[in-house]
Amino acid sequence: MEFSNVIPAFTLTLIAGLCTGVGSALAFFARRTNTRFLCVSLGFSAGVMLYVSLIEIFAKARDSLSEVLGPRGGYWATTGAFFSGMLFIAIIDRLVPSYENPHESHGVEELADKQPEGKMPARASAHDPRLLRMGLMSALAIGIHNFPEGLATFTAALKDPSLGLAIAVAIAIHNIPEGIAVSVPVYYATGSRRRAFSYSFLSGISEPLGALLGYLVLMRFFSDTTFGILFAAVGGIMVYISLDELLPTAEKYGEHHLSIYGLVAGMAVMALSLLLFV
Repeated sequence: MEFSNVIPAFTLTLIAGLCTGVGSALAFFARRTNTRFLCVSLGFSAGVMLYVSLIEIFAKARDSLSEVLGPRGGYWATTGAFFSGMLFIAIIDRLVPSYENPHESHGVEELADKQPEGKMPARASAHDPRLLRMGLMSALAIGIHNFPEGLATFTAALKDPSLGLAIAVAIAIHNIPEGIAVSVPVYYATGSRRRAFSYSFLSGISEPLGALLGYLVLMRFFSDTTFGILFAAVGGIMVYISLDELLPTAEKYGEHHLSIYGLVAGMAVMALSLLLFV
């Protein structure tokens, strides 16, 4: 394990997490949501994560475990860890109430749609007090989801910085609409840009926190076996995120074919980047 990569890996995870703030900023300064761009971008992010998980991460985890457990045992352990990662993120997903799930698509138009001529929204107490709760619960839910995502980004970057960079970019893209999901209801409920941005920012901070906590807990136990199991689980987490979050959100933001074009482009770019480092 290359512990000299710890600071770069943590930096990548931090940047990816803070992209929820980018989504929040877009909600404040853009007049309309560029749904076509978000659709393609989310598809691209899913393509990167699917390709790198199934082609690169699974293979590296299998190689690591095979050195300890043998080819057959290593393959079984990798497969088990891969699906355990899926189960882990699925359980987290089930703990989030569906009507407060942060992966519902939102647009910046929502900030002005309920007010004449796009004026500053009134406070929630005079209209719908549930909006503030929705925003806060979205921030909490996104924070919970970001813990394993942060660990995934950090683990990949710790083993292979170029691989970690690709995953960090994919995670960062998918954090942008999550920032919008937090800021839209909070801003409409409170009329405060600062408060809406703060909650969005804090939800993103959980990503590097997940990386830090994971590292502090696991660093004493790092070995080929630990790394292989963790890396395979990370692959499962990213595949689940791609299929459960990224592609469905892309579909809601735009046309079906745009998300698929983005998906294929993401796979192609990831494949080319891996080929260049062979």
